[in-house]
Amino acid sequence: MSPEYAIGAGTPVTTLSEADRLLWELAAGLALPEDVFGCTHLVHGERPHIALSFAADSEAALRAVRERLTAEGYEVRPGAPDAAGRAVLYPGARELTGTLTVADLLSRSAIDRVTVLGAPGAPPPHQRISTRGHVRPQWRDGELVLAAMPAAGGTLVPFEVPDPTPCCADH
Repeated sequence: MSPEYAIGAGTPVTTLSEADRLLWELAAGLALPEDVFGCTHLVHGERPHIALSFAADSEAALRAVRERLTAEGYEVRPGAPDAAGRAVLYPGARELTGTLTVADLLSRSAIDRVTVLGAPGAPPPHQRISTRGHVRPQWRDGELVLAAMPAAGGTLVPFEVPDPTPCCADH
């Protein structure tokens, strides 16, 4: 992950929506500075779950996070569980609502770039993106990258949908 300092914690949480809520609850209770990143990480193996990470450019910014997680019984470790975290909390995340241009999305947030599934290169800066109030970029090679896909009316939408239908919901 790009920020210099990071801590990670395993959770009993098994869905992304639960992990998102947990990150938001922790952030609200700690009054975290705007520059803190909160990410989810899928952990595979014997007990699949979702781990959390918090990262910042200052170790002091993470002190309260570490203390709270430890007090609540989470096992906190130095560093993120992996380098490909899915960012839920990041600078500018709350500003990404409604329909914006790609240029606005990039200038208002910590997102470094936008990619479009099946398209070569980056979308043009004037391309509109409907955020649906749910923008979850991922860390790739030290950059925060939002995967988007084409939508109606020539707009883009983030690839991850806010309320995914569980697999096989109609069976």
